[in-house]
Amino acid sequence: MDRIFTVEEARSLMPQVRRLVAELVAIRADLAELGHDLRGGVRSPLGGLPEAKAMEAHVAEILGWFDEQGIELKGIAPVLVDFPAVLDGVSVRLCWIEGETELGWYHRADLGFPGRRRLP
Repeated sequence: MDRIFTVEEARSLMPQVRRLVAELVAIRADLAELGHDLRGGVRSPLGGLPEAKAMEAHVAEILGWFDEQGIELKGIAPVLVDFPAVLDGVSVRLCWIEGETELGWYHRADLGFPGRRRLP
């Protein structure tokens, strides 16, 4: 069964979420630069193919943590995470996007991001 979060449970995970997202954002930028250099045959200060593979492995570890927690990762550029929850008997997702300082939004599970509302 999929995990259902309370608002408090989801918020308690936010320090870890923000830390891992900061790592993911840094790796995302490094991989973009390194991949561009490798495709162009340019020597990169970030390394070569072994470093790219190591970065990809680190990304996989981070993504695995989200999956293990039952947190839905909806995007990585920008990073968008959803915590499955129930509010007033309705299936929702507690929604956080890269750059926000707190978990303060939700949307109905069937509406997605365009249906975002402030948490009561």
